Amino acid sequence: MIEKSRLDPGSLPGVERATLGRIAAYLRPYTGQILLIGLLLVSSALLNLLPPVLIKRIIDHALPERNVGLLLWLVLAMVAAPGAAGLLDVGEKYLTTLLGERVMFDLRTTLFRHLQKQPMDFFTAAKPGAALSSVLNDVQGVGGVMSGTLMDIAQSAIVFAATIVMLFVMDWRIALAASLFLPLFAFPARRAGRTRKQVRRQTQDKMAEFVGLLSETLSVSGALLLKIFGTEEMEARRVEDKAREVMTLSLRQALIGRWFRLMMSILESSGPALIWGIGGWLYLGGGVPLGTLVASAALLRNLYGPATKLAGVYVELITSYAYFDRIFAVLDREPAIQDRPGARDIGHAEGALSFRGVSFSYQQGEPVLEDIRIDVAPGQRLALVGASGAGKSTIAALVARLYDPTEGAVLLDGVDLRDITLKSLRAQIGVVSQDTFLFHTSIFENLRYGRPEATREDVIAAARAAQIYSLIERLPEGFDTPVGDR
Repeated sequence: MIEKSRLDPGSLPGVERATLGRIAAYLRPYTGQILLIGLLLVSSALLNLLPPVLIKRIIDHALPERNVGLLLWLVLAMVAAPGAAGLLDVGEKYLTTLLGERVMFDLRTTLFRHLQKQPMDFFTAAKPGAALSSVLNDVQGVGGVMSGTLMDIAQSAIVFAATIVMLFVMDWRIALAASLFLPLFAFPARRAGRTRKQVRRQTQDKMAEFVGLLSETLSVSGALLLKIFGTEEMEARRVEDKAREVMTLSLRQALIGRWFRLMMSILESSGPALIWGIGGWLYLGGGVPLGTLVASAALLRNLYGPATKLAGVYVELITSYAYFDRIFAVLDREPAIQDRPGARDIGHAEGALSFRGVSFSYQQGEPVLEDIRIDVAPGQRLALVGASGAGKSTIAALVARLYDPTEGAVLLDGVDLRDITLKSLRAQIGVVSQDTFLFHTSIFENLRYGRPEATREDVIAAARAAQIYSLIERLPEGFDTPVGDR
């Protein structure tokens, strides 16, 4: 089961300067692209402000002066400005999506390479899907931040600032009246945003549990157990209960903020009413042109929408920051098994293997091996027998240096394995695992996985030596037959 990243707004991390610097490092290669996005955002915002200004010109000049030519130009400009803004928005959307995808690409590849360096105990101790969650969900969250959250915030801030400036340029009294309702947007929006995020995370957690339950019961092994023990009805009830939990939370999430939305709709309708009331009184007294009044009322649409988005900006930003914080926590994990300074390539090993007083514990105070002393000569065969849990697989894992001894040393040709580079050591080792695993690709690619440079003749020779050549040849596509799980 892939666990969905859970970011509870009630326990979001504190912002640290070092983390912000690391985030900036991932964005620095795309500085030019970010600047171009900013230019497009500003240009689009200014173009979208033109129609109210053009309306003012029509009412105050073109119509009173009966200037048909000016009227036509202004009407054409009212069509052209939003059209040009739309084209700029298309370019901005492409660039922001590209930015998000590039940052996700960088993080995914960096995370994957780093996770591959972790020792086996990282994978055995981690929750199922924890590594996948980092590579998929957390990185996907970062992509959403880059192409969505940050750009929405930037666009709202630019439109909001430009609209406020435009209103004050037209008439400061009307601008002050329009600003009266702005504080009322902030507090309800922030509270509703926090609650919505909390419920959304709960819904995602339950959905992850639901998917995990389905993956267990609908897998080959799970379905077999259900049929053998006759527990189909019991599992169906478990699925029904989990599906009901998801349904309840989804319904609650959809209804959150309904009173807030009602209040916003009242405020959005009250704003223009106030403008028309105060502006109309000023117009009747000769204090403001009619065009200014109409244009100011039209600009309110560009004021209250961004104001609502910016009201919950803190929660959005800190939640976005938390994705980076979680990813960097994984990247800061130092691999326990790595090359020592000065480790050398062993070249071709003779094969003399020695255990010198080796002890090992998976958990402190619970030894699995104690003072193991073994000498295996080159070409000698050694079989380890014993009860389950006696440490046979652990000894093999120490030879491949999947773990390091707690005490003592394992030597190859008289050299401590920790003084040999991991790559050259593992190049000397062949493993047949008790748990068979095949990659979802052709038999040919699976057979040469350990030697990607092997030719088809090499693979065929290996298949003959393993006495599986005739079986493979009888398959529909021979060595090119695709295989996979189980």
